[in-house]
Amino acid sequence: MKAMILAAGRGERMRPLTDHTPKPLLKVGGKPLIVWHIERLTQAGFKTLIINHAHLGQQIEDALGSGSQWGAQIQYSPEKIALETAGGIANALPLLGNEPFLVVNGDVFTAFDFTPLKTALKPAHLAHLVMVNNPAQHPQGDFALQEYKLYAEGAIKLTFSGIGVYSPALFKDIARGQAAKLAPLLKAAMQQNLVTGEHYEGIWHDIGTPERLQAIDQQLNSPKV
Repeated sequence: MKAMILAAGRGERMRPLTDHTPKPLLKVGGKPLIVWHIERLTQAGFKTLIINHAHLGQQIEDALGSGSQWGAQIQYSPEKIALETAGGIANALPLLGNEPFLVVNGDVFTAFDFTPLKTALKPAHLAHLVMVNNPAQHPQGDFALQEYKLYAEGAIKLTFSGIGVYSPALFKDIARGQAAKLAPLLKAAMQQNLVTGEHYEGIWHDIGTPERLQAIDQQLNSPKV
């Protein structure tokens, strides 16, 4: 299974840090956010990685190269302007191929084990999402998880982690180069009972602000007791 790391966002909330450095190259624990993903993905057996980029994207290619130092093969999907999540995935479909693939947001930090996701997408389904407890900055959550099925509405919602497995069919109506958000596609698929999910309660952080970046960096660099 191939994996895609989403790295095209501008990172407005991270400014001024992202004025000269793309968000996925910001460091925590001594290495760029995106390198943590690459290491965990390759350890889980994902060797072919696709990375999209837009803002300062050449820096990402220069920093990561072919991926050989991690035992991976990295291919890049450049965007002239950021195409949003679904648009970026649709634009990369020629690289991702016709089989289900894993996608992870480049601006989260997690200890999640990607290995089980290779078989997580059920036949004829369109998506399988990893859900997490609602963080302080997103208390309302995104989707409701009930018996492994995800629903757009529900009494108790969890937050989408930015980690998911998708069928290419989910993006079939998006033209290459067209900007498109992911949530409307997922909600439409949920109405057809075509989206499953799981609840992950381990280490996960949305690195959305300089303060959160600093906090996780300090945590990773603190002496282990």
